[in-house]
Amino acid sequence: MDFLDPSISAYAELHTSPETALQQKLNRDTYANVLIPRMLSGHMQGRILSMFSKMHQPSLILEIGTYTGYSALCLAEGLKKDGKIITLDINEEIEDMTRGYFNNTDNPEVFDYRIGNALDIIPTITENIDMVFIDADKENYATYYDMVIDKMPVGGIIIADNVLWSGKVLDAQQLDKDHETKALNAFNKKINDDSRVENVLMPVRDGLMVIRKK
Repeated sequence: MDFLDPSISAYAELHTSPETALQQKLNRDTYANVLIPRMLSGHMQGRILSMFSKMHQPSLILEIGTYTGYSALCLAEGLKKDGKIITLDINEEIEDMTRGYFNNTDNPEVFDYRIGNALDIIPTITENIDMVFIDADKENYATYYDMVIDKMPVGGIIIADNVLWSGKVLDAQQLDKDHETKALNAFNKKINDDSRVENVLMPVRDGLMVIRKK
């Protein structure tokens, strides 16, 4: 997942604003108690999400894939006053843990945490969505994109995680036999060919596709 020399990564994190105390606690808690903890965004990526959110100042953020809530905590830092983040996850097993962290923030009311299938929930969202973070099942990335793009105003931002998929998108064998790799490669091409948006694929951690609606 990490492509940089570890010493470069360590230097970059050392010269990046720190996590909040609550995020640091959640980071440790996830690695100690939850399966596949590397799914957590972590310090560097979390600060990037926070920075994009603070620059964009969204009123409504949609997050597809909550996991333990770390990325939602980061994204919520940039919300406008009275803004909210709708965060969706299909996994009920860690709901209590995740909801507990949201409730321990200074503004728990901004977190609209919903358990269920995003494919069913997204069509029920009628408000304009200013910012979207996609970090869920890879085979539906393109579908999620199609479902949200028309709900967003000009200037809306979509960020999709894991688009380099540990480098597998460059592996011909993986592209031939692995459905997730194939889906992510198709998603990257779809975004690059969509004249409605401009995009940059950032080789940060496992790859962030940053998309802005024209």
